[in-house]
Amino acid sequence: MSDVTMEKIISLCKRRGFIYPGSEIYGGLSGTWDYGPLGVELKNNIKALWWSTFIRERDDMFGVDAAILMHPKVWEASGHVAGFSDPLVECKKCKKRFRADHVEGGKCPECGGALGEVRQFNMMFKTQIGAAEDEQSVSYLRPETAGGIFVNFKNVVDSFHPKLPFGIGQIGKAFRNEIAPRDFIFRVREMEQMEIEYFVRPSEWEAAFEEWRKESLGFFEAVGIEKNSVHELEVADGDRAHYSKRTIDFEFDFPFGRKELSGLAYRTDFDLAAHAKASGQDISYLDADGSRTVPHVIEPSFGVDRTILALLTSVYTEDELGGETRTYLKFNKAVAPVKAAIFPLLKNKPELVAKAREVYMMLKKVIPQIVWDDNGNIGKRYRRQDEIGTPYCITIDFDTLGENPELKDTVTLRDRDTGEQERVAIGELIAKIAA
Repeated sequence: MSDVTMEKIISLCKRRGFIYPGSEIYGGLSGTWDYGPLGVELKNNIKALWWSTFIRERDDMFGVDAAILMHPKVWEASGHVAGFSDPLVECKKCKKRFRADHVEGGKCPECGGALGEVRQFNMMFKTQIGAAEDEQSVSYLRPETAGGIFVNFKNVVDSFHPKLPFGIGQIGKAFRNEIAPRDFIFRVREMEQMEIEYFVRPSEWEAAFEEWRKESLGFFEAVGIEKNSVHELEVADGDRAHYSKRTIDFEFDFPFGRKELSGLAYRTDFDLAAHAKASGQDISYLDADGSRTVPHVIEPSFGVDRTILALLTSVYTEDELGGETRTYLKFNKAVAPVKAAIFPLLKNKPELVAKAREVYMMLKKVIPQIVWDDNGNIGKRYRRQDEIGTPYCITIDFDTLGENPELKDTVTLRDRDTGEQERVAIGELIAKIAA
């Protein structure tokens, strides 16, 4: 990881179509960001890797996609209505509001005015369902995806009769009315989460917790996040969420400091017991011996946006190649938004363009994340593809057409990281790119 600043990352993301400010033509909306064409490919690749690793490749996992809007009693039972709060202070002079734990010196960071008393601010977005606007129509945008998993525990058990231990995973949007969104996509009001609730017998939680600690670290490495920049923080008793009996925060060395990347929590039986009591439903697990138990829960929780930011920080690289300074993103093949770019050496030569299109279509049928690039000279194309993290550039030239008979039906394959080039037979390209 080179010397990277937030300014460099934000500039590259905007310039190259990874991430744009939300509602930008209207001056933006604080705490919202839009993923552009390359950003959405990167995001989808990370989510696909997570889903494959933790859901599809395991025999003890089940996936769900629960609704964002849920019965308001879900959030009362979970403790979010009463306790999902951050400390807020308001400036007596300019009336702007800030998170109390983000303000130093007791003065307004905007105008220097005196701050009022600290009060708790609930971060859930309240909304109304239906035509009437009264207490009966109140609902909330979910502040975490976990709620949808817990209320579907009974459904999954009744449908599939899994044996303990087993887990339920979900990828989806969550919403938090942050007092002070900050640091690009790190702290936002609309986010995407990848969460697992892993159900175990009460006596087995410690072994499961350790297993998921290792699994979490393995996922960071598979994504391409710098291993030496990830740190484990054992969260102290007074700092844990109300439902947790043990929590590890995986922190990352972001350009703005060491902050939380993801979390691993032991939620005991808090959620299932709370929902059973509030709903009046039996949410216990019937064991093979006829006994019933309320499973305990291990929760590995990953934020998609924070994972992307940690990855961008890890792969952003500046070096010198061919006597010139260049910037490139050192994505691994699993998450790179573009796997390879196809170039005709000259775009004004129909025979080169025709052959390049043929190779492009052949590859794209097997590897969809292939792009066509004929804009500018070869050097500019290389720099552009380096900056978006494309692992390979493939150039179709006159030797491909048979000008040199020994090189007919071969192409120039350039490696992003080293800049080295080799001649490769067209028939070998898929194996090379996908390896």
